Amino acid sequence: MKEFSTESKITVQTEGNSAYDILLRDSFADLPSALRELGCGSRRICIVTDSNVSARYLSEIKALLAESCSSLEVFEFEAGEQNKTLETVQQLYETLILGGFDRKDCLLALGGGVVGDLTGYAAATYLRGIRFVQVPTTLLAQIDSSIGGKTGVDFLQYKNMVGAFHQPALVYINVSVLSTLPSRQFANGMGELLKYGISLDADFYEWTLEHMEEIEERKNIVLSAMVTRCCQLKKEIVQRDPNEKGERALLNFGHTIGHAIEKLKNFTLLHGECVSLGIVAAAYISWQRGMIKDDEFYEIRDMNVGFGLPISFDGLSSPDVISATKKDKKMDAGKIRFILLKKLGQAYIETDVTDREMLDAVNYLNAGA
Repeated sequence: MKEFSTESKITVQTEGNSAYDILLRDSFADLPSALRELGCGSRRICIVTDSNVSARYLSEIKALLAESCSSLEVFEFEAGEQNKTLETVQQLYETLILGGFDRKDCLLALGGGVVGDLTGYAAATYLRGIRFVQVPTTLLAQIDSSIGGKTGVDFLQYKNMVGAFHQPALVYINVSVLSTLPSRQFANGMGELLKYGISLDADFYEWTLEHMEEIEERKNIVLSAMVTRCCQLKKEIVQRDPNEKGERALLNFGHTIGHAIEKLKNFTLLHGECVSLGIVAAAYISWQRGMIKDDEFYEIRDMNVGFGLPISFDGLSSPDVISATKKDKKMDAGKIRFILLKKLGQAYIETDVTDREMLDAVNYLNAGA
């Protein structure tokens, strides 16, 4: 079996030039020096965080950065996807305006995917662009949402419908924080992590299976290797397709039906939980088309159970789920860009998935169907 090692720095490039670094560390100790290297030593920094992360890490980060900038502001909002809105962004704008922030200053996103997405969107639009740094504190954010420059907020019940591409100046990953992540949040990240192996790298998928017990025990060396590999895989795709004009859409494997379930459940299911359901649905369609074998499909489904992820949902009408997919931002000229599997570890973009195929897949998941 192929093994995967850890790295301390991964450089993301755009158009052949270095864009930003992903630093992988075991603490926050190097964060001040990393910010000084960006030229933030004489600039204002605004830490953006939510109520959950604030209680755990804000004091430590503030103490570390106290001498790394000219002034330090904090913007905190109530945790939860329901607060990833334009209203919260407006409140952040006001904090920045009153604090005198200019284009050379910096925002620091301390938290999970909601914090990173919202901070990135505010950074993209405040004064037509200000630098921001990602300091992801969840598994999902470390392996996925903090990398690649996709930012956005939800509009009404529609997920990430307002957004912009705005690359971070730095991604600083402290892998050690995963040891204290609540079990459901850790599983949430695994929902996105499984996507990488199943759709892009069969060797990594097999490695994940083989190391399931160590991952669940959160052994640091295994988590570091796991996070490193996901960052490498995402880096490779976003370098080739920074603005999602082509193959970057492969990273949406599991998201078409997953997003529909997520918004219809009013975000009571976490994003990674819904992605894991979407992965099973996409694998189901691939299986029914004869592209993956019986045992491969059932293994994909059952691996959810091993990592504390759902394999079914209830309380929704299957036709409503299909209808919700038609309102997703991944529509292309009235057709859904659906990500299927040619084989394990090799996904492709398909635009001819029928409503009947989707309905069969959703019914398979729907405990009430």
